[in-house]
Amino acid sequence: MATWCHVILAVAWCRADQSDRGKQRCAMKAAATALARLDGSGFVRRIPVATVVYAARILAACPPFRIRRILEALSRGARPSRREEAEIAHRAVLRASLMCAGDGCLPRSIAVALWCRLHGHWPTWHTGVQVHPFRAHAWVEADGVAIGESGDMSRWQRQMTVSVRKGGADVGAAVE
Repeated sequence: MATWCHVILAVAWCRADQSDRGKQRCAMKAAATALARLDGSGFVRRIPVATVVYAARILAACPPFRIRRILEALSRGARPSRREEAEIAHRAVLRASLMCAGDGCLPRSIAVALWCRLHGHWPTWHTGVQVHPFRAHAWVEADGVAIGESGDMSRWQRQMTVSVRKGGADVGAAVE
């Protein structure tokens, strides 16, 4: 249980004052280490989805550069998600939160990514914009397919992406 508490603390520290960067780095490392330890145990299955959604809502309130930095740290060591796995995570998050089932695309996409990570894999997480009419959106992809999204995703210009390389190392890139 202490390991899961480290993950919650890491997300909460993202909202801390930026003057104390050492604590933030330590928190991100603790979160990544905690999730790596959780992969092989049965403990992961007992963590309610609502807890992951709550952590995602806290993280969604952070500035974009912190969100990306924390998600990059959490994605380390994971394997890429398969489409079926990401769809299961997406359905679980929608069942757990009415807000995520509605217009809350940022917390929903973060929650799906966190839930996948708790199970040892990581989807490709994106944020993007659409110019005409102007809209912002966040979503996850697995096997090159946007999970839980209808419509043409090619209309979205990607702004931030957090994915996993085949070797298990993370890649966080700002696109354009």
